[in-house]
Amino acid sequence: MKKYIRIVLQICILYLFSILGSFIVQILHIKFPGSIVGLLLLLGCLYLKIIPVNIIRDGAGFLLGVFALFFVPSTVGVMNYPELLSLNGILLISSVMISTVLAIIVSGRLSQYLEGRKSGEEEIQ
Repeated sequence: MKKYIRIVLQICILYLFSILGSFIVQILHIKFPGSIVGLLLLLGCLYLKIIPVNIIRDGAGFLLGVFALFFVPSTVGVMNYPELLSLNGILLISSVMISTVLAIIVSGRLSQYLEGRKSGEEEIQ
């Protein structure tokens, strides 16, 4: 039971960052998603070690575990628009798939490079 309460509290912390990002976007009148601003704030706090990772680890892990469920409503909603599944839909789907694969490859290579660089720095010390 204690673990579930901790996960709920950690999700609340993540949600507070999202709300804070939305608030900043409203105040500054910028055309940028507030949730992304909140994620950037969270990234900055984690990078600067203002917030330790273990404060949000379990909650973020839970959300990543159920992440695919967030796409079910939009996927079902596409079925209401059969014209999306025509030739234009095929082109749209193929471009999304190609860009996704390219993003996975680039981010994987970049993370491998950075991990190798980090382990190389640790060996020197």
